[in-house]
Amino acid sequence: MIWTVPNILTMLRILLIPFLVVAFYVPFPHHHGVSATLFLLAALTDWLDGFLARYFQQTTKLGAFLDPVADKLMVATALGLLIALYPYPWVALPAIIIICREIIVSALREWMAEIGQRSVVKVSFVGKVKTAAQMAAIFILLLKPKDLGNIWVILGFVLLYIAVILTVYSMWLYLSAAYKAIKASGAIKD
Repeated sequence: MIWTVPNILTMLRILLIPFLVVAFYVPFPHHHGVSATLFLLAALTDWLDGFLARYFQQTTKLGAFLDPVADKLMVATALGLLIALYPYPWVALPAIIIICREIIVSALREWMAEIGQRSVVKVSFVGKVKTAAQMAAIFILLLKPKDLGNIWVILGFVLLYIAVILTVYSMWLYLSAAYKAIKASGAIKD
């Protein structure tokens, strides 16, 4: 069955994207709080759908494909909104690094799957910590817009930069593991 609860939660995460954007831009009372809450809901469904899929043994090929796509779409959208909210190079640069890393690692995973080595680049503990820092940073920065002196906003930016450091580090780990696996297979010669 394709429409399991985990897959429905993943689709919900994708469907929340336009609502996140509308809540961000339409000026109604507490609209930034609503957009932050929608992002938090999406982040929680990311954790919940994976947990439910493993717990109830409802993993599907569709879910394995859609889950990372939904995550990347939601995060890229939210980072784009943060760039609009905080139009500074020191916000744009980490956002662009995170988005570029996601594209590189997704392409790497696809390539490794093509050559039968998908498990070499499976999600690592560092990747999970990176995701947690990134989600917390985005939530805080969407919730407390433009108040650069606020301790929560400062915490949001600290978490964003921690996420960037972990982003680059985890990408290096994935690329190194892939290189070693490809070299061991004889596809790369010194």
